[in-house]
Amino acid sequence: MDTLSLKKTYIDSGVLISAFQGTQSVSIRANQILNDGNRKFASSRFVQLEVLPKAIFNKQENEAEFYETFFSAVVHWATEIEQIIQDAYRIACFYGLAAMDAIHVAAALQTKADQLITTEKPTKPPNPYTESEKYKLFQYKVRSNN
Repeated sequence: MDTLSLKKTYIDSGVLISAFQGTQSVSIRANQILNDGNRKFASSRFVQLEVLPKAIFNKQENEAEFYETFFSAVVHWATEIEQIIQDAYRIACFYGLAAMDAIHVAAALQTKADQLITTEKPTKPPNPYTESEKYKLFQYKVRSNN
């Protein structure tokens, strides 16, 4: 498949944790997204920092390997950390998002992702998330396809 036609998707840490830890509908849907051949993945060191150290510290080898496998498949990394933090501050102020949620939105924007997929429920309207009722996953369309 042509990589240009793949949907660039930024996956936040909640999706990775859900995919590894369970069999509920959210976990099943998270794994479907991670295994979707029509996607290419974007991420940031912030996501790595949220999932890997705890798994490594607790000697959860299978969990750490699961996350490492995902990160090895990431083709777009958000690397301009200072810019991400500046953008996240503006996003958090505008939408009322928590710090890490705003950081993930800013990182997704930096990678020019088509979507940010998260398990976090939005808590304050207006917000940039839209809910997928069937799976209780949330997505933020970070740019239009125009």
